[in-house]
Amino acid sequence: MPARLGRYAVRRRIGAGAFATVWLAYDEQLDSAVAVKVLAENWSEDLAVRRRFLEEGRFLRKVESPYVVTVYDAGELDDGRPYLVMSYADQGTLADRLEIDGLTAAQVLGVIREIGAGLQTLHERGVLHRDLKPANVLFRAVDGRVRAMVADLGLGKSMEVSSRLTVIAGTPSFVAPEQAQGEPLDPRADQYSLAALTYLMLASRAAFSHASLSAAATPGPPPPLSTEERPYPPEVEAVVCRGLAADREDRWPDVASYVAALEAALVPVAGTDAETDAEVWLPLDPHLTQLGAAPSLKVDDGPLPEPALPRRTRRRWLAGLAVAALVVALAGVGGYVAAGDGPDEATVSDEDGALTVTVPIGWKRAVADDGWQPPHETSDYPALSVGTEPGWSDELDSQGVFVGILPGTDLPARVPGHPECTTAQEPVDGDGTGREAITVFYTGCDDGVMVERVVRLTDNRLLWVQVRSSTTATANQVLDSVETHGFS
Repeated sequence: MPARLGRYAVRRRIGAGAFATVWLAYDEQLDSAVAVKVLAENWSEDLAVRRRFLEEGRFLRKVESPYVVTVYDAGELDDGRPYLVMSYADQGTLADRLEIDGLTAAQVLGVIREIGAGLQTLHERGVLHRDLKPANVLFRAVDGRVRAMVADLGLGKSMEVSSRLTVIAGTPSFVAPEQAQGEPLDPRADQYSLAALTYLMLASRAAFSHASLSAAATPGPPPPLSTEERPYPPEVEAVVCRGLAADREDRWPDVASYVAALEAALVPVAGTDAETDAEVWLPLDPHLTQLGAAPSLKVDDGPLPEPALPRRTRRRWLAGLAVAALVVALAGVGGYVAAGDGPDEATVSDEDGALTVTVPIGWKRAVADDGWQPPHETSDYPALSVGTEPGWSDELDSQGVFVGILPGTDLPARVPGHPECTTAQEPVDGDGTGREAITVFYTGCDDGVMVERVVRLTDNRLLWVQVRSSTTATANQVLDSVETHGFS
C-alpha cells in the first residue's frame, strides 16, 4: 500500500477493477476523507485507456449534483499514472447492499429517485452514463442520512460523441439493446438501465441474465415482475416494462418521466411518497467513517481483511515491477484434473511446507511462497499465492489462488464481497472433510467466478482461500486440492 498519492495520505484500499484501484485517503489540508482512483500500472502506456480514464474526471467535473460522485482534484504520480480524487462513499455500493439483504418498496423508491436525479443531471449536461449497474451506485452518509450517488463514468460519453458512437460496450444484463447493437445513443439508453436496476431491486432477481452483449441486442420481454412472494400492482409492472421496451421509441421520454411514473405507481405499495421518504435505511457503520481505521482483522468479530499477496510479491509490485499481460487460454486448463501432478497441472508448496495447492500449469506464472503478515499483526504466517500474473486478484481477466493462515478463533460472520460479480450464491457450510468452514461462490465476474473459503483449522488458527477462475469446475478442483500440514 502506498503511503501517499500526491498530497493525500493513504489509509487503505477500497477496491480494484480491471483498469484502476481505488484507495481511501485523507486530505490533510481540508480535513476530509476522499477516494483516490489510480489507473492500473499495466494500462499506463495504453493511450486509449488513459484518455478514457481522464475523460471520466472531465465528465464528472461538468456535474454539480449531490447524486453524482464529485471529482475534487486530479494529478499524476511519479511513475506517470493519472489519478482522480473523488467523493468517498462510506456506505458501500448497491451491489454490496443487495448481497446482504433485499430492499423494501420504500427503499427502492428512494434509491431510484436519487439515481434518477443524478442521471437527469448528467443528461442535462450532455453526458450519457452507458454503464449503470449495482456496482456503479454508491452510498454515502450525509448529515445523518444515506444518499445514493451515480459513479464510474468510465464508459460515459458526451451525447455529441454518442450520436456517432459505433463501439459496443456495457454490462450485458443492464445495457440497452441499441447500445449492444452499436447504434447511436440518447438518454433513453440510460433509462433502460435504470429500469433494469428497478426490476432487480423490486423482484430480487434480474430482468435478464444475458451472457453476452450479442444476447442483450435482442432481449425479448422480461419475466413477470410480480411473484407470490413479492406481489406488485399491474401499474408498477407497466411502468417498469415500458422502461425496458426493446424499442426506445416505446419507452418513457426521459428519466424524469420514468421516475415520476414509478413514484405514482409504487407509493400505494411503499406506504410513503417522495416528499416524506427521508428515513435512513442503511445502518451507519462508524468503522467506515474513522479515517485512521484499517480494515477489520478480527475474523471472529467481522469481515476478513482485504485480499493480500504474500510479502515478496507485494514488495515487487509496489516497487514498480510491470505486470505482464498474461492470459490463460481455455485450452490450457481444459485437461486439468485435481488428483496427481500431470502435464497440465502443478502442485505448489509454500517455503515452510505448511500449505500445498494443485493448479492448472498455466497459473504457475507468478508464485509467491514466503508467507505474509496480516494487517494488525506483527508475526508472519504461512501463505502462498499462485496466479497467471502478480496482480491476479485485482485483474478480471486473470486467474489464481491465494492460501493463507491467520489467527482467529471463530469463522467470520461474512467473507469479502466482490461487487464486480453479479451474483453471490448462498454460503456453503463445511468443506467436505468434517471441519468447520464457510464457502461463498461469486458468479458473473466478467465471465468467471470468485470463491472465498474460510476453514477453522485449530482453536486459534484459520485457513483463508481465495480463487479466481474462468470456470466453476476449475475453481472447485483447486479448492479441493488445498492441503495444510502441521495443523492436525
